[in-house]
Amino acid sequence: MARRFLAVLAVVLALSQAASAKPWLDDKFNTDGTVRTGYDASGEQVVTLSLDQRSGAGFNSDEQYLYGEFSIQMKLIPGNSAGTVSCFYLSSGDGDGHDEIDMEFMGNSSGPGHPVVLNTNVWVNGDGKKEHQFNLWFDPAADFHTYTIIWNPENILFKVDNLFIRSFKRFAGIPYTSSKPMRLHATLWDGSFWATEKGKVPIDWSNAPFNVLYRNYYANACVSGGACHAGSDGWMNRQLNGAEWGTVKWAERSYMSYNYCEDGYRFPQGFPAECSRY
Repeated sequence: MARRFLAVLAVVLALSQAASAKPWLDDKFNTDGTVRTGYDASGEQVVTLSLDQRSGAGFNSDEQYLYGEFSIQMKLIPGNSAGTVSCFYLSSGDGDGHDEIDMEFMGNSSGPGHPVVLNTNVWVNGDGKKEHQFNLWFDPAADFHTYTIIWNPENILFKVDNLFIRSFKRFAGIPYTSSKPMRLHATLWDGSFWATEKGKVPIDWSNAPFNVLYRNYYANACVSGGACHAGSDGWMNRQLNGAEWGTVKWAERSYMSYNYCEDGYRFPQGFPAECSRY
């Protein structure tokens, strides 16, 4: 009898947690491909995107934003994830002149010496050759980690957990993402042609399906054509202080694997104008 009571109690508590949790996906996004939802032990909604040979998956915000702070926790693909790309990004659309702010996780073969690479990029008027890439200094599949984009009129900030790793600043006379509203997207797709060692290592489909987990989505932003959320002052004028610039320099010195401002082969006529202003 006691065991039966405890089993019933466990079910009731689980249902209660699910009922009290905030289903952020259904309230704010539409989905594509294989997207599953569930709840963790704390009652937080967990969204799983799956990739197989038939299709990738994603979710896309119903609202468009012009500036904001956006963060989410992700648990990436364990083992051999070569060829896969898991993303958290903002985009104004697919046109030739679109704007975009990217955090893209490029999978790799499992084992030492094969880190997952975080590609940060900013597209302005269709020009996206502004990548900073970092070898992650932890196993992003072992647990959830928090990834944040802060976009305001002065700069775009990228953060991993509590560490800022990049600031893309606005400079006079240089195009910036200031006029096109953007939707928030999360996607998982086949990037075999590009993602791992410049396309040398494709996806091993014998490991499919590949799954990425998302939870604890947060956004404080200005809705296009509407109002800014309460508390927007916290990010609207946010710039890095001295200590935060220190973490950026640490990430660049210790873990950066590509900087577009050092790629003379790509820019034989000279580096983009912003490269000389940092």
